[in-house]
Amino acid sequence: MLNKKFIINLMGSVLMFESLFMLLCAGVALVYGEGDFIVLLTSSLITFLVGAASWLPTRNVSKDLIKREGFIVVSLVWVLMSVFGALPYVIGGYIPSYTDAFFETISGFTTTGASILTDIEALPHGILFWRSMTHFIGGMGIIVLAIAIMPYFGFGGMQLYNAEASGVTNEKLHPRITQTAKSFWGIYVGLVLLQTVVMLFGGMNLFESLCHSFGTLASGGFSPKNTSIAEYSPFIQYVVILFMILAGTNFTIHYFVLNGKWSRIRNNSELWVFLSIIGVATMIIALFLNMGEKYALEHAFRSAMFQVVSILTTTGFVTDDYTAWPQYLSFIIFMLMFSGGCAGSTAGGMKVMRHNILFRNSMLEFRRMTHPQGIIPLRIGGKVIPKEVVFTVLAFVILYIIIFVIASLILTFMGLSWESAMGASATCMAGIGPGFGEIGNPVGNFALTPMAGKWLLSFLMLLGRLELFSFLILFSPEFWRNH
Repeated sequence: MLNKKFIINLMGSVLMFESLFMLLCAGVALVYGEGDFIVLLTSSLITFLVGAASWLPTRNVSKDLIKREGFIVVSLVWVLMSVFGALPYVIGGYIPSYTDAFFETISGFTTTGASILTDIEALPHGILFWRSMTHFIGGMGIIVLAIAIMPYFGFGGMQLYNAEASGVTNEKLHPRITQTAKSFWGIYVGLVLLQTVVMLFGGMNLFESLCHSFGTLASGGFSPKNTSIAEYSPFIQYVVILFMILAGTNFTIHYFVLNGKWSRIRNNSELWVFLSIIGVATMIIALFLNMGEKYALEHAFRSAMFQVVSILTTTGFVTDDYTAWPQYLSFIIFMLMFSGGCAGSTAGGMKVMRHNILFRNSMLEFRRMTHPQGIIPLRIGGKVIPKEVVFTVLAFVILYIIIFVIASLILTFMGLSWESAMGASATCMAGIGPGFGEIGNPVGNFALTPMAGKWLLSFLMLLGRLELFSFLILFSPEFWRNH
């Protein structure tokens, strides 16, 4: 039997936890003396009271959590956080439609960065800070944050951690999952603070530095500016490029750097493939921009690298309208949407590791065909990759493409052009933000998407953030059998 009371108890804890972040944003509103203080305070109070009403009656229940319940908890956490996270937008009238408010909120928590707002700068500072805060909370994972800060989540922590961080590899840095979560969040917060300080030296004010750091290290993309990063100096743009790369790198790499374990870094093939993709794509695009589009050499390099890194790491910041480039360059950007960052990073997408496994295994098939009696295992970074992992990766990629195709087809039935439909599906599944066509392009937004389309894209955001299986398993009859 499912431990329903404990699941309700955990949901209550998370909602009370969310209310504290809203309260922090109310403090920002108070500093700026704007009307959103009452809005955020009211939203925080409602969220806290609902959370407390769920937590108090169930606080003494049995705290046993099995793996299947872990999948339920993780999915419910992301949905509930978004349901209540939309309150400030609706109560304040900043986004009157609840559908639009939910879309904006789940886009923030899943670090997608897709927006329906047409004038971001018209929003008060407290609301803008909450908008960026959703990135900060969701970047490393809501459950990972809860495990790190709330010892209460230590019960069944490994089941929850595996269900949320369902990448190719979930490497524990410490025997206790709480210590691993604290290490990851310590690195995450440290990088946010470091980027904030560096951008302050670059002339950006504290508010904008924090908001952009939240968006960068979470691989999110929400900016308090209508033009994203485009209006800032080349120095700021290079700083954002650097930290987007750091955010798209497996956080165990950062841990190894801090602990001087350089051999673990040298042998990490995923990291070198990730950096190689950035280098090759940047050089190709920069060359054609410089030659054909009359960009100065430095501008071509900076613009190409920014867009490549932003899309590859699924951050979604923009400094240039890549849809205005020649179609062959736009196509490169589109293909990068199906790559993603490294496993164990804040980036979304398919992940470089999966592509690395499939490519190397495909190459090995030629050797296996030549030597049918031989046993030729797949090795990456000196480690043998079990066949089960290869099969799982293959299943993930096939399922990912099938869902992308079906979602794109549904969106065309809703009236979107095939370019907009494919761009919207790809960007929301990968958690990127900007897309193609008339919907969601780098200089536009998702405001004109039909209501049903926004709910579909919200579903794709959550599906992509939980890497398909952790969420889709809830729709399997086998999952609920005997429960």
